Amino acid sequence: MDEISGTLRMWKPSDAPVVLAAAREPLMARQFATSVDTLDDAEAWVAARRDDHAAGRAFAFAVLDEAGSAVGNVAVSNVERRHQTGWVSYWLLERGRGQGLAAGACRVLARWAFEEQQLFRLELGHRVDNPASCRVAVSAGFAVEGLERAKLQYGGTRFDVERHARLATDA
Repeated sequence: MDEISGTLRMWKPSDAPVVLAAAREPLMARQFATSVDTLDDAEAWVAARRDDHAAGRAFAFAVLDEAGSAVGNVAVSNVERRHQTGWVSYWLLERGRGQGLAAGACRVLARWAFEEQQLFRLELGHRVDNPASCRVAVSAGFAVEGLERAKLQYGGTRFDVERHARLATDA
C-alpha cells in the first residue's frame, strides 16, 4: 500500500529534497529526531521511514497538495500492539500551511490506523505556544485531554504540552 485516498503516500527516495527543504525552515528545526543538514541526510531520513513502515513499528506518509506534490509529513509511531495505541505527528512546509492539509491528513491517517492497523487510541501533543498545531488536532477530531507541564526542553527552555487523543469509537 503506497497511497491512502490520494492525499497521503509513502515517502519515496525522490522526495529527499522536500525533506531537506523542511529541515531548513526555521520553525521545523525541532521536527526531526536526527539532523537533516544535507541531501544524504534527507535520503537517509526517507529510507528510515520506509524501513519503519516495512517493520510495522511506525508509518509515515508524505502529505500531498492538490497538484500531488509532497508538502509535509503525517505519521503514527510508537505503535503499541498490546494496547492498540500510537502517537501521531505532523509537519508541513510553509507553502502547504493554512490550507487544511494537516488536519485532513490527520483524519485520513487516523481512519487508516483504526481500520488497517487495528489501533484503538491515537495520541498527539503540541507545545502550548503552538496554537496552529492545536487547531490541526481539534479539526482532525483529537479531543483535548490535559496539560503536561514542562514536558519538553529546547535550548534550555522547558515547554508545557497539551495532550490530545482520538479513539476508534469517536465520531
